[in-house]
Amino acid sequence: MTLAALMAQGGPVMLVLLALSVIATAIVFGKSAELLGLRWRAGDRLARTSTLLSEGDENGAAAQLSKTQHPVARTLEVALRVARDPAVGPAAAQAEVQRAGNAELRRLESWLRGLSAIGHLSPLLGLLGTVLGMIGAFMSLESAGPRVDAALLSGGIWEALLTTAFGLTIAIPSMAAFYVFEGEIDRMRALMRDECAGVLLRHGKLDPFPQDERTPQREQAFGV
Repeated sequence: MTLAALMAQGGPVMLVLLALSVIATAIVFGKSAELLGLRWRAGDRLARTSTLLSEGDENGAAAQLSKTQHPVARTLEVALRVARDPAVGPAAAQAEVQRAGNAELRRLESWLRGLSAIGHLSPLLGLLGTVLGMIGAFMSLESAGPRVDAALLSGGIWEALLTTAFGLTIAIPSMAAFYVFEGEIDRMRALMRDECAGVLLRHGKLDPFPQDERTPQREQAFGV
């Protein structure tokens, strides 16, 4: 049976699910290209920048950062600028770095909420299509009266179950891709926090905020 025939058998819910599958596929391909491109283009320069910072060569690190189009690099460039500016106090420096970091992370997380929504809604829409299909099948049985045909019931059931199968087919890869992307962004968030906090700490601009016993000082004072 062709895809068009399956769409027709599944009813209008199948068309909604088809549209969601196209959107989810576009998001997955777009995000994959974006994140892989960032890693391939800037991975080596970020590693060199981290090495230069650990050696205390901030001028060399700044030169590397100016050539690197990466969210971590852009945030770290802001951290270096405010850390080396004597007119910027610790609280203002941390606020500026946090603002820059959050802006970069929001750009990275764009469309991920939509992908998550598709992953959660697709099975529910599939179930709705199945329920509607079962209602239609039993209405057909009722109208058939005493001449009940088992083939009529079985045909109605498998047609109704198409939407559930299609919804799960969309949801499973969508949620798998969402968690992969979320893990990659979390890795960037941790790298951003560590590198920027290290720069601020070396310049004495990481305030010793009141510290909860369960929260590391660096994470509490720098909230990217």
